[in-house]
Amino acid sequence: MGERDTFLSGLYDRARARRPRIGFPEADEPRTAQAIKLLVENGLVWPVAVGTPAGEVWGAGGEMHAAGVENVTVVTAEPELIDRLGLEEPTPLRLATALLHSGELDGVVAGARNTTADVVRAGLRLLGTAPGIETVSSSFYMLFDGPSARPEDVLTFTDAAVVADPTPTQLAEIADAACRARAAIVGDESRVAFLSYSTHGSAGGLPVQLVREAVERFRARRPDVPADGELQVDAALVPDVARHKAPKSPIAGRANVLVFPNLDAGNIAYKLVQRLASADALGPILQGLSAPLNDLSRGASVEDIVNVACITAVMAA
Repeated sequence: MGERDTFLSGLYDRARARRPRIGFPEADEPRTAQAIKLLVENGLVWPVAVGTPAGEVWGAGGEMHAAGVENVTVVTAEPELIDRLGLEEPTPLRLATALLHSGELDGVVAGARNTTADVVRAGLRLLGTAPGIETVSSSFYMLFDGPSARPEDVLTFTDAAVVADPTPTQLAEIADAACRARAAIVGDESRVAFLSYSTHGSAGGLPVQLVREAVERFRARRPDVPADGELQVDAALVPDVARHKAPKSPIAGRANVLVFPNLDAGNIAYKLVQRLASADALGPILQGLSAPLNDLSRGASVEDIVNVACITAVMAA
């Protein structure tokens, strides 16, 4: 069994042990309906289909019926429920997010139809941010097949979907949120590398200075987490290179959380690794919100939706 399968089987076992209530505000979308069917059949989570008007209970028909889904809880926007939750715009996404906020759901998965901006706005408006975090961001969890089953073979790439040009304070918050999320999702200790085109002063410039400031602020926030920067990616990931380029680095070429300096770098990097290294990219997993609301790529496969639902399950307290 390769690292990818080892991680995923462990993820499925942890989700199955908790079996939380996960809301799907896009349950009438074909891929999502198929994913819900698999989640039910494998006992991974308790799916809750969240819809809009009364009388349009597509959980009893439509795409979910076509997918063979039975015995799934369905919640629609009944007037009494809308009034109780205080919703002004009861779209399926906002209804599901409000139910998460009220504790009637343990997590929400959306994004097969809604944009990342839609999902983030719903989270900010109805959930708010986690204690000590002001910046909502995201991570991709990159899975690789290999001969070992080491947790460090699962890499966190952050941020690759939300914050375009983070300030040093935002980069530090993004790294902090990524460490919190990784603790729940992977269950190991984070080793954080703030990436740059420079390693420990090998080059200069404003982008390098921004990364250096971010490292200082992160260390002040999280002195318990090994972190280093600025680092080129080879010095962050290859111990032999780190011995030459960064001999005093506390992460010694064994980073498992890679903090990219901006959205361009993070997004390009995860897609290159996904396509050229045949890695699986789970996410974007939103981080920094007060409850687990997670996004999907609108090109997500059925397997992607199942995996993000299980990640959402293990993030649920």
